[in-house]
Amino acid sequence: MMLVAFNLRPALSTVGPLLGEIRASTGLTTAGAAALTTLPVLCLGLACAMAAPVIRRLGPDRGVLGGMVLIAAGLALRGFGETSTLFAGTAIAALGIGFGNVLLPALVKRDFPHQGGPMTGLYTMTLCLGAAAGAGAAVPVQEAVGSWTTALAVWAVPAVIAVIAWWPFSRRSGPGRPPEAGKLLRNPLAWQVTAFMGLQSSLAYILFGWLPLLLQGRGLDPFHAGLTASFTTLCQAPGALVVAMMAARARDQRAWIVGIPALAAVAFLVLAFGPDALRVPGAIGLGVGIGGCFGLALTLIVLRAADAASAAGLSAMAQGIGYAFAALGPLAFGLAHEATGGWGLAGILFVAIIGAAITAGLPAGRPRTVSAAEQTSPRASVPAET
Repeated sequence: MMLVAFNLRPALSTVGPLLGEIRASTGLTTAGAAALTTLPVLCLGLACAMAAPVIRRLGPDRGVLGGMVLIAAGLALRGFGETSTLFAGTAIAALGIGFGNVLLPALVKRDFPHQGGPMTGLYTMTLCLGAAAGAGAAVPVQEAVGSWTTALAVWAVPAVIAVIAWWPFSRRSGPGRPPEAGKLLRNPLAWQVTAFMGLQSSLAYILFGWLPLLLQGRGLDPFHAGLTASFTTLCQAPGALVVAMMAARARDQRAWIVGIPALAAVAFLVLAFGPDALRVPGAIGLGVGIGGCFGLALTLIVLRAADAASAAGLSAMAQGIGYAFAALGPLAFGLAHEATGGWGLAGILFVAIIGAAITAGLPAGRPRTVSAAEQTSPRASVPAET
């Protein structure tokens, strides 16, 4: 499971550090770059919507295997170097990532029913480590091999390793019970979890796509900008682990829903607009804040679901609908930068999204659960385990 989680972000985090090289080689405009950073988020949402028929036909374990195959194929396709294959490979890999995103919370709920917090924290931490590895190694690999296409395609190798490692598990289950997100669509609690998931996800994808260029705009060369972005992403790992574990132990998660996004907002302003002397503290705070938001969002899915089937349904809804709206984040951020030629308006947008995430997520922090099997009102739902 940890090996699968490691492969759920390099396809996304490797593009940002190489975006300048990609644009120079392909002639991609700023709007095209914004589209490239938005496309995978849209595909993540599409994959989440497709999760139900995948589980119905293959089962969750084989669904994870299929997702890893798509990731490996998409990453390899990006190595052909054409603009069309870059976009197509990114879309295919993102579909595979989407399947993994939906199915891993359900597998945690199924296989580790009494260890949801620690397991969610562990796989979220590993996921963040994969993102950091992609962001940090992108430029050094490109300089070593002399090609941005190879620097993107090389990440198909760990994906293939994950396919091989997961193969024995894919044979342990047949067709499974599909997520029943339709009944959850009528539940306010499910929508609150979905809103928090989507808004916090848009923050992470903004950073994946635009943080290296923002740092270059502050005077860093591409290598050090990518290194700083990688360090920020690396700091997401302990943030995700600690917040997921500690929030899961609390009866009420509302204090975490306020404090962790607020940390991310302050740290972003320091890193983007503060003095150079505070760059490292800003990067640490931003990484811990964004990683903590992601770990908190996944923890809410596990805690607020009454059972494994409900976790799959809530995961499909929260990530499917959430990622569809999250796609607007990097697009709007890029267009705000293009419209002004600077980062001020884009920075205001980033902080505004954090404020919206806090507002939407606060009601989801109360100790309640929702079931996909039968409609429950927030008042009648069972308190989540602590």
